This record gives sequence, structure tokens and C-alpha cells, in this order.
Amino acid sequence: MVKKLLLALILSIPSMAFAQKFGVINTEALIAELPQVQEVQATIEASSQRYQAEFQKLKSEFDKKYTEFQQLDNGTPQVIRERRLQEIQELDQKINQFRKTVTEDLQRQENELMEPIRNNVTAAIQSVGIDGDFIIIFENTPTVYTRSDVVDVTPLVKAKLGVE
Repeated sequence: MVKKLLLALILSIPSMAFAQKFGVINTEALIAELPQVQEVQATIEASSQRYQAEFQKLKSEFDKKYTEFQQLDNGTPQVIRERRLQEIQELDQKINQFRKTVTEDLQRQENELMEPIRNNVTAAIQSVGIDGDFIIIFENTPTVYTRSDVVDVTPLVKAKLGVE
């Protein structure tokens, strides 16, 4: 009895394998094509330009103080030289901290703005998977081999998202 059950199971496995559908998608390429992503990029670019203007102000201030420091004559008391040098160093630290803060803020903005887009794409992929009765949808990264019966679901997901 057990042997017959095992034999029936072994014989049914290949037929189950033929009924399975696999799909592939390049999510990053799909996301890059979405119009919402261009809006996100424009928002990030606008923020970046505002930060760049502020950075230029800081850099101009630094350059001015550095030039003034270099123009001090040899008769300038050491205390004044040290104070000016300290101001330059503090301004340099301020510029470096500003760079770090700007980088973090731009990354945070991008993550916040892209999250709903990524969630929509994930939901569309899941919907295509369910509607198309796919067993699994793989990320279409460069693969060594893909059989011809693997379905590229990118057009189906684009249709779900309303993108041509």
C-alpha cells in the first residue's frame, strides 16, 4: 500500500511541474519608467539646488576668511592669527557637517517619496502573479539560463500600473 502511494506520488510530480508558471520582471527598469519617479527626481533636484545655494554661501565665507588669513602680515600678533585659524577650522567643520546632513536628508527624502511607488509596484506584481496563476516571479537580473516558457511579466505589471 505504501509502495503504491509512493509510486503514485512520484509519477504525479512531473505532471505538477509542467503545470507551474514562472515569471520574470526587471523591477528597477520598470520603476525608472514610471512618471511618478520623474516627479520624485524633480523634487529631489529642487531640494538639492537649494542645498547647493546654501553650500555656496558657506564656501564663499570660508574662502573669504581663508584669503584674509593669508593676507595677514608677519607683524600680526600670534593670538589674532590663532583666532582666525580657529574660525577657519570651525567653518570647515561646519561645511563638512552640512555636507553630511544634506546627504542624509536627500536620501531620506528619496526613500520617503519612493516608498509608495515601490509599494504600488509590489502590489501590481503580486496581483499579476495571482491573476496569471504564477508560482513565482523572479527578479530578472542577468541569469545564466532562462527557459523559453518563462514569462516576462513586465508588460502585465505595466498594464496594472497604467503605464505604457
